[in-house]
Amino acid sequence: MARELPYIAAIGEAVHQEMERDPSVLYIGQNIATHDDDPFLKAFGSDRVRVTPISETAEIGMAVGAAIAGYRPVVQLYMAEFMLVAMDQVVNEANRFHYMSAGQVRVPIVLQAGYGFTAGWAGQHTGTIYGMFLGVPGLKVAVPSTPADAKGLMTASIRDDNPVVFFHHYLLTLEHGDVPEGEHVLPLGQANVVREGSDVTIVAIGYMVGQALQAAEQLAGESVSAEVIDPRTLAPLDLATILASVEKTGRLVVADQSTRHGSAAAVIAAEVASEGFSSLKGPVQLVCALDATIPYSEPMEQYLLPDAAKIVSAVLDAPVPA
Repeated sequence: MARELPYIAAIGEAVHQEMERDPSVLYIGQNIATHDDDPFLKAFGSDRVRVTPISETAEIGMAVGAAIAGYRPVVQLYMAEFMLVAMDQVVNEANRFHYMSAGQVRVPIVLQAGYGFTAGWAGQHTGTIYGMFLGVPGLKVAVPSTPADAKGLMTASIRDDNPVVFFHHYLLTLEHGDVPEGEHVLPLGQANVVREGSDVTIVAIGYMVGQALQAAEQLAGESVSAEVIDPRTLAPLDLATILASVEKTGRLVVADQSTRHGSAAAVIAAEVASEGFSSLKGPVQLVCALDATIPYSEPMEQYLLPDAAKIVSAVLDAPVPA
């Protein structure tokens, strides 16, 4: 059975259900359990639900230590940029211990981080920075685009024995969608073909999946059949699904709200060029944010960011050899 839930509530439901299922799951953060009526605090008590000091280095460091000691902490970071304060713990400690201990130590930690708050918040807290965490050995990266996927990927992230950075887009926070009741797990590394098509493959990440679906509808009016793929996770990346689609369509557009030169789109394009070059009928098109800080001005913000119209232009204006 499924019922409609907001995106952010689906994430919370996954955490709550996993805490009910597994007593080793902890929930910590700077803005949780701040009053006695907090639902997590009432359900699980202050030993498992903890408000932390205003120090990302401290809260992530504590979580890494707890994970090594046998717990499964979920750290509610709110803003992805807050991780930048504690990058050593994220990319040089949590992800290294399993390898450096010859497999004796596990670090099952989830770093829940909001990104892309592009609603007049200007330069900080508006970035799409998951590209910084790609290619970091031992670290997994999840980027759900729907409430159902958010629940399924959070559940899988908590159960995974590796550190996972779980990025959720702020503009999706109150977006509603059907979410399965009870246990719902989506394997990390399994892409979703959201819409089938035959003329062009559009790989879209996170928030851009909705924009890609809008673009596909517009392209259908131009007699262009677009296949839309949501990778769901960037590490591991389901390259096989993307390559199979490109083999069918011969064309690839990648939509990513990251800046072009710090994007997952650039990595996906490189992988397809390397592993599926013979399938391509023309150059891979990237639809990304411009390489600039997000401005406060709404018209400038819109100019900077990718959207459905820019995806349509990338498909229709791309050179295709005869």
